[in-house]
Amino acid sequence: MPAKQFSLERIIVLYIPWMLSILLKNDYELSYLIAWLGSFLIFFLTLTGWVTPLPHDRPVSEQLMRPIFLVQIIFAGYMACTSIFYFMDVLGYDNFEKLGTTLTDHNRMQYTAQCQQYYCLGHAAFVTGILVFMRYPVQSVYYIEKQKLANLLMLFAIISFPVSLIFLKLPGLSQFYYQLNTLSFIAGTLALAFAIPLRKAKNIVICLLFYFFNFYQALVSGFKEPIIISVLVLGIFLYPSFKKLVIVIFIPILLLLFVLLPTYNHAFRQSAWSDDQSAEQASQQAIDATLNAGSNDLDESNWDFLVYRLSEIDMFIRFTQSTPKNIDFYGTTLLTQSGIALIPRVFWPAKPSTEDLIMERVYAAGVINRASTVSAKPAFVVDAYLSAGGYGVFLFLLIYGAVAQLISIKAESLFGGYIFGTALIFSGLFQIMWRGISFEFIINSVFWSYITMLVIHRLLLSTHILKRI
Repeated sequence: MPAKQFSLERIIVLYIPWMLSILLKNDYELSYLIAWLGSFLIFFLTLTGWVTPLPHDRPVSEQLMRPIFLVQIIFAGYMACTSIFYFMDVLGYDNFEKLGTTLTDHNRMQYTAQCQQYYCLGHAAFVTGILVFMRYPVQSVYYIEKQKLANLLMLFAIISFPVSLIFLKLPGLSQFYYQLNTLSFIAGTLALAFAIPLRKAKNIVICLLFYFFNFYQALVSGFKEPIIISVLVLGIFLYPSFKKLVIVIFIPILLLLFVLLPTYNHAFRQSAWSDDQSAEQASQQAIDATLNAGSNDLDESNWDFLVYRLSEIDMFIRFTQSTPKNIDFYGTTLLTQSGIALIPRVFWPAKPSTEDLIMERVYAAGVINRASTVSAKPAFVVDAYLSAGGYGVFLFLLIYGAVAQLISIKAESLFGGYIFGTALIFSGLFQIMWRGISFEFIINSVFWSYITMLVIHRLLLSTHILKRI
């Protein structure tokens, strides 16, 4: 591999916003803003190649699925940048209008600033882990014939979907369903992006049907993320061939989704989860409710979404209020529980419920009541904090970035380059890394996804689809 191209001095610059926010921690509002804006500085310094030169083996538009781009933008953007609306709410804003009679809760503001400092530190550590191991071009001894790539991607989507359903029916192996289902969606979307510029009518029709099937599944899932990701991924895959068209069409669609989805999702969940209606009926009612909602309804629903559900800082604050004041740091306990979660239930039917293990620390911190039916699993950065405070945030986020980058490089090495390696295998099997969740879930998913990646590699080699150079 090429020699390392980053300098320690430039890496240290990434931590300056965090250090400044700590120095000014007694001015809560200023400290928060420095830490929040610090993440945008980190984005700028890394995505322009100032800290470390960007990979030059492909144009930027053709490598957006690599960790430095998409994983950083989604993971760090969601973690560190979405709290601005919560900050405004603390200041007394409602729907972007200042309520003159509202007094700022200084205790709440103090914790908001403190959590944003951890976010800024975590972002810097995460991207450091990526940059340390970001060495391109990747040397590979395997290749896939380019003229077969479009058909192969479509075949991959068609085969992996029914295989995922088989795992869904097997007791104790349902986690492989989610891996292969996501892989099938990514393969189908990538195949569609390949077929359109090649004008392969048969492939386009099949892939469009597959794409709209997946979009419908996302629509009736009750969650916003699958809907947004389905549009985002298609736009990214089409961008290298249709830059202007993607900018003109997909960016407005994504913005519209952010406006309408909170209302749609609220209405869907109320119908499907509370009124026990079918997913199809709930979806249609939710669409009608969204389209017929007045501006006041949309404003109220959207502001509540922006403040409390777009960001997870409110939950983070509750954890920092209880740990270490009332509950000591967990140390290696969460890693031990993650080790337990690695064992498939098919081999250990009496294995403790991973969900229950995670929820114990949620109940202990008083985030939600034990009698509540709501699930409120902590984010990865929260578990990092609960393990060892600020030191845990730095260490675990550094490891998180390094693991994402190393897996992406390994995938490109095993599957002959970026298209099949990172765009398909890494993005399909390790999509959970786009949105860091609790230690137990993410460590389990990444470990078994890595095993699945190796199995797929062996299968492609044995069928001579993947060939040695």
